[in-house]
Amino acid sequence: MRILLSNDDGYFAPGLAVLAAALAKIAEVTVVAPERDRSGSSNSLTLDRPLTMRRAPSGFSYVNGTPTDCVHLAVTGLLDFVPDMIVSGINDGANMGDDTIYSGTVAAATEGFLLGIPSLAISLAGGRGVHFETAASVACRLVERFRAGSPAAHVLLNVNVPDVPLERLGGMEVTRLGKRHKAEPMVKSMTPRGDTVYWVGAAGAAQDAGAGTDFHAVANNRVSITPLQMDLTHFAQLGAVRDWVERP
Repeated sequence: MRILLSNDDGYFAPGLAVLAAALAKIAEVTVVAPERDRSGSSNSLTLDRPLTMRRAPSGFSYVNGTPTDCVHLAVTGLLDFVPDMIVSGINDGANMGDDTIYSGTVAAATEGFLLGIPSLAISLAGGRGVHFETAASVACRLVERFRAGSPAAHVLLNVNVPDVPLERLGGMEVTRLGKRHKAEPMVKSMTPRGDTVYWVGAAGAAQDAGAGTDFHAVANNRVSITPLQMDLTHFAQLGAVRDWVERP
């Protein structure tokens, strides 16, 4: 089995190294990751300049672009084979609820999915970045299940693993995305030169976090697995909008 591994924290991120080492025991792993932290870059492609790929002493390849760039370039020309699976992570921090819209980790997996390859985004939820080995073990377990048979022709899974020792996990749960409150206010500050600068505020707390959501699963030390799709059509509004457009 051939796996293309990427992330959004950069090729030097500890979560990437731990996951690459774990997956290498069960599959052939190729790493193509961003040259720096590209968290929050979402599904952006770099179209205004050329991109370069270089090789790090670790053997990982890195690109001066986004996570989406990394997967797109690798699958459409950098590699001389089509990966059997795309894995993105391990992200240092959760990607639950609204986070998935902005997440570069999810975006790398999404690009693989859009290119017709089963894809998995895996994040370590908790904000401490301690138990990457736990998330790596979960990822390997899911990859083994993919090898045995995928639940669909191709699938995109968003996985959030509690930042706890493996023995404290309460199992796996298939969930839906929850929802956060609106983001915290932006932060205004001054540079030493007297210029006013602004920082995007922190993500809001969970609002929709009841049973069945990714937030609820992780809060109860369970691995959250959410199947995602990319069809943004709001099917429930098709009739109402059609009537509105066709109104005399």
